[in-house]
Amino acid sequence: MAGALVIGAGPGIGQAVARRFAREGLPVALVARTKETVTAGAESLASLGVRALPLTADVTDETRLRAALDTAVAELGAPDAVVYNAAVIRPDAVGELPLRAHLDTYAVNVLGALTTAAHLLPGMAARGRGTFVVTGGMPEMKPPYVSLSLGKAGVRALVELLDTEYGPSGVHVATVTVGGAVAPGTAYDPDDIADHYWRLHTQPRGAWEREVLH
Repeated sequence: MAGALVIGAGPGIGQAVARRFAREGLPVALVARTKETVTAGAESLASLGVRALPLTADVTDETRLRAALDTAVAELGAPDAVVYNAAVIRPDAVGELPLRAHLDTYAVNVLGALTTAAHLLPGMAARGRGTFVVTGGMPEMKPPYVSLSLGKAGVRALVELLDTEYGPSGVHVATVTVGGAVAPGTAYDPDDIADHYWRLHTQPRGAWEREVLH
């Protein structure tokens, strides 16, 4: 059985999604910036009896990100499900951040997802199947969160572009838009949010959704 690949596999949504797919028996590759983060995530999956592959890469480093993706494919096989969950979440008002900071933030929130898609979706399309889900947010733009609002608008545009490009070949491209702060035991519990990713992955083609709002 082909596995899942979670990029941005930190505590919260990333590791919750990894657990959700692992509960279905899928091996999971986890990618994050630090070894400690992915090691902890992999160890949390040990009790589920599936293989968990911890990999480190900064999504803004295209060479290292592509290398991590190649390692995941070499070790676990071409993934059936890819989740891009990396993001920079912080408050910043109009004019508060310098241009460089905006570019660095956009590189994480959007361009890392583009690199991942460009690296993996052609193979999914060639196989005629696969799911690619990006974690979105900011269902309404908020002036106190300028860089995040711009990034999440970019995610929506990217998902639409990828769906147009690869959807006809059988690749389900979607976004899970989270409308609030993620925390266990709240309306934005990461385990509840993770269920959306599995549901999107298992949707029949005629019922595909492009965006789910939680």
